[in-house]
Amino acid sequence: MAQSAMLHVRLDDDIKARGNAALAAMGLSAADAVRLLYHRIVAEQAFPLELKVPNGATREAMAEADSIIADRAARYGDGEAMIGTLNG
Repeated sequence: MAQSAMLHVRLDDDIKARGNAALAAMGLSAADAVRLLYHRIVAEQAFPLELKVPNGATREAMAEADSIIADRAARYGDGEAMIGTLNG
């Protein structure tokens, strides 16, 4: 067996707990998941998830969402107004 090394990662407590619960439901531990991730990176020579820099429209939508959350305001007064905008 090859020599092994430790990898230490800092995570938010809530994310760690929720992630561990999801992994446990799949029959995996956090260590299993990290090992699988590294095996995929080595095999594919790429990160196994699609990572992209958001385009301008996406950045604007993200900023709008952040503003709505910060202001505790809604973009539309009700569901009908939202549907009306979507229908053109």
